[in-house]
Amino acid sequence: MFTVRNATLADGSTRDVRVDPESGTIDAVGERLDAERGVEAAGKLLLPGMIDAHVHFREPGDPQKETWATGSASAAAGGVTTVVDQPNTSPPTVTGEAFDEKRDLATNASLVDFGISGGVTADWEPDTLFAEPVTALGEVFLADSTGEMGIGRELFADAVAVAAAEEVPVTVHAEDATKFDEGALPEDGPAGADADASAWSAYRTAEAEIAAAELACEVAGETGAQTHLAHTSTPEAADLAAEHGLTCEATPHHLFLSTADAAELGTYGRMNPPLRSPGRRDGLFSKLVDGTVDVVATDHAPHTRAEKEAALTEAPSGVPGVETALPLLLAAAAEGELDYERVRDVTARNPAEIFGLDSKGKIEAGYDADLVLVDPEEGTEISGGDLHSKCEWTPFEGWTGVFPMWTMVRGEVVYAANDVDLGALAPDGEFGERSGELV
Repeated sequence: MFTVRNATLADGSTRDVRVDPESGTIDAVGERLDAERGVEAAGKLLLPGMIDAHVHFREPGDPQKETWATGSASAAAGGVTTVVDQPNTSPPTVTGEAFDEKRDLATNASLVDFGISGGVTADWEPDTLFAEPVTALGEVFLADSTGEMGIGRELFADAVAVAAAEEVPVTVHAEDATKFDEGALPEDGPAGADADASAWSAYRTAEAEIAAAELACEVAGETGAQTHLAHTSTPEAADLAAEHGLTCEATPHHLFLSTADAAELGTYGRMNPPLRSPGRRDGLFSKLVDGTVDVVATDHAPHTRAEKEAALTEAPSGVPGVETALPLLLAAAAEGELDYERVRDVTARNPAEIFGLDSKGKIEAGYDADLVLVDPEEGTEISGGDLHSKCEWTPFEGWTGVFPMWTMVRGEVVYAANDVDLGALAPDGEFGERSGELV
């Protein structure tokens, strides 16, 4: 046994947290807990590890963008202890065979625990797919994005009905391509950082998201499926989800960035759904603060610099985010923009409940010892070159984040900052020596 002593929890209380490394669980939470070993954490904030319910680690198919090894290293360094990978890989995760291939890759390489979601295409195999322990059905794409897995209304409704029968949650990429404005796209123009991504925002309109969210709400009502809206970029869609009993997530890039940043970001700011106006960004952030947004997930979608340095209409959509999400939220909390309990809930408690990760998301006896210790007063400037993702860039270059001192998965330290001595706590817990488990 070992104890993290005098840690401040998200609710402001000071507690000892005792960990059983043999079971990988939290043995007790209390005061003056005895243990063979311990580490002093007075003045530091101890959080349950973030569950990033929406990542694209690109394997199989595109290891030049990311791998399970590099993606999970980035996750661990950002305080993420569980990830849920999405189906638009190559091959797409739409069959039991494809699920098994991805699970083998992750099992052999991931530093953090993981879930795998199945997808829907015209060639999907629900019988073999649902024979596997899929975390969710989806991201189900209602418009094409990376991987070209967009499907029509009829197949969407049928797939949601199957998921409902299997009691598997459905995650929806809510964009209606019939609401896109083709006239907003430039015929030509500068590429890369010299482009202006606001044209992409004008093309994939807010109305497209709102219309697709309405469809998702309608189908959820008809089928009774547990339905979750992915990467909600508008306050209107978040309200629709809440009004109809759905859950929703927002990404850090939609919470912190807007079309006001589009000119500076260029094609590095192209993502689906795109950046929204400053007003909608402010509205979405208010939905995070007031509890309408249930989850913060990153939609971590790395691409190489060479791929991003294309014309706006040719560059791939997506940005990395798994390493910077929790640090950005903690920096915002340190500035008083939201409280630490909301950070805990949207990054750990709520995604654990929504996706049935029953042993995760809380600092309570019996739960997995997935823990993150941070110094809430120690901000660090974010630099893409310092991050662990294979793409080595970030849309948050120069921003401030509060990064972990160390990250623990089921009682094992998987990341420790260079200046932190954890010898007395976990002498064998070195970064990079463990593989995660399917949850």
